[in-house]
Amino acid sequence: MTLDSIPRLGLVVPPANAAAEPEIGGLVHPRLNTHTTRLPVLPGKDLRERLDTYNAVLPQTLGTFGTLRLDAAVIACTGSHYLLSPGGDRALCEALSDRIGAPVASATLAILAAAAAAGVERLVLVSPYQPWLTDLSRDYWEKAGLAVDRVVKVRAGGRFSPYDVTTAELLAQVRDAGVADDAALLFTGTGMSTLAALAELGRDSGRTLLTSNLATAWWALHTAGGGEPFDRPDTHPLLRRLSGHPAAA
Repeated sequence: MTLDSIPRLGLVVPPANAAAEPEIGGLVHPRLNTHTTRLPVLPGKDLRERLDTYNAVLPQTLGTFGTLRLDAAVIACTGSHYLLSPGGDRALCEALSDRIGAPVASATLAILAAAAAAGVERLVLVSPYQPWLTDLSRDYWEKAGLAVDRVVKVRAGGRFSPYDVTTAELLAQVRDAGVADDAALLFTGTGMSTLAALAELGRDSGRTLLTSNLATAWWALHTAGGGEPFDRPDTHPLLRRLSGHPAAA
């Protein structure tokens, strides 16, 4: 396979997000090439104002790919889409898909698709967000038809800061929460590094593990990667694990 024959995934990420590109890119490689554009830096705006603005400028931000042909694109920012209803999220992504001529999904819609394929109807939400955004996240999932049985709030050094949560902090706080072995876990936030923690937690039990970036990769491979990719030897173990649930097979 030559470089120009590999499908292209476009990623839209917040400016300071350091986790989405390496995690998603590593999960989809070598089936997809990833290309990234960043949402604008918005000095002087608080988090809620930044998230509102991100949704408003998505058409222009996707436009910065110029004439680059994309086979699919993902908005790798869950926080901004929690400000929308699931229906509003779908409507926005459908309009963006029409605009660029390729399928566009938010990370939140990718999570919903992956959860449905894995047969997840109830979950434990693991959130590094400030409480108000965690509440919006829970409301989004429940409106989408997923029951949130409990929330595990994750802190970085005692404060809510998704980009600063270490693997050790994430593992310790999830394990200390005493989550049931049969519970499905959803780690929200594309900016929180999760894959190393999931590799460890996967040894603890057979529970379903979902993250924003894992679900994004799953959606992208199904949408732009030529269909079912999970029986290939180069498939990432976490994607293979996710696909191993009966409803996803």
